[in-house]
Amino acid sequence: MIDYLLFAIIILLASILQTSTGFGFSIMATPFLLLIFTAPDAIQINLILSLVISAVLIAKVKKDVDWGMFKRFTIGSIIGLPIGLWIFLTINLNHLKMVVSILILSLTLLLLLNFRIGQTRERDVAVGSFSGILTASIGMPGPPLLLYFSGTDTKKEKLRGTTLAFYLFIYFVSLLIQVIFVGTSIKAWTFSALALPLVVIGLYIGQRLFLHLNQSIFRILTYIILIFTGMYLLFDK
Repeated sequence: MIDYLLFAIIILLASILQTSTGFGFSIMATPFLLLIFTAPDAIQINLILSLVISAVLIAKVKKDVDWGMFKRFTIGSIIGLPIGLWIFLTINLNHLKMVVSILILSLTLLLLLNFRIGQTRERDVAVGSFSGILTASIGMPGPPLLLYFSGTDTKKEKLRGTTLAFYLFIYFVSLLIQVIFVGTSIKAWTFSALALPLVVIGLYIGQRLFLHLNQSIFRILTYIILIFTGMYLLFDK
């Protein structure tokens, strides 16, 4: 019973975070889902529900999507996904997590010190590639996008819209990769179905919160999520 209650709380809070910011479901849900489920089930529940949220929200946020950037992110991710799969199959993931965590925490510190970068087409592709690598290797596409958007002072509407559109693609492809190369289980799909009512509630609450988040609060929330992600990857062994 405690596991079911924990599962419900995790899904509700992660859905609210994803809907109000455009990112964060996998960052928040995956560490806690791993306490309840096996790694393949936890990752696939995360992918399924993230895909559902992105699909539901895309019609509402498509006016905010930078489609040129989305296209470049997608091209980059197609390059990065096979690299990430190779890393997952051949390299010690604990070492990878340590490297990624140090990189995230270092870049977040630079952002806190007001370091900024300019957006270019080449950087868009590179960020998409890095996101594809992390998606296939550790199931977290968000940190590269989040760091990039924060460093370029992107408005919260554009950040949320473009990120959700990209997630719709990357989560679908990642789920296919998981099913083909890792396999799937009835348990993962059953719990995903059971979570849908909580996702609907989270969608409503998250959308209301988004309307009341100003750019400053949004940026602070971004930094908190990045620091949490970096610390989680650093100590998750």
